Amino acid sequence: MAKYLKYTKNFYFIFTVLFVVWMVFIDNNDIISQFKLRSKLNGLEDQKEFYIERKEKIKAEREELLSNYELLEKFARERYLMKKKTEDLYVIVQE
Repeated sequence: MAKYLKYTKNFYFIFTVLFVVWMVFIDNNDIISQFKLRSKLNGLEDQKEFYIERKEKIKAEREELLSNYELLEKFARERYLMKKKTEDLYVIVQE
């Protein structure tokens, strides 16, 4: 028991314990916050990869649309309901 009392009276031991307690529990940049920020960063990096892949896919589709007139016409008719002057367009809404 006297051995433990000897360590608790040491200034450096007390200072180290207080510093560790401060850094782990009290500080704004404590360990729990660091783990939360790390997991959030990993999630954002996953989203970044997803959007980069999506951007590349859309870019490839755009190039394909701009290079093929028939595909562009089909896209315009389906997506934006465009028609020729001599055609009638009927939109069927499913309920």
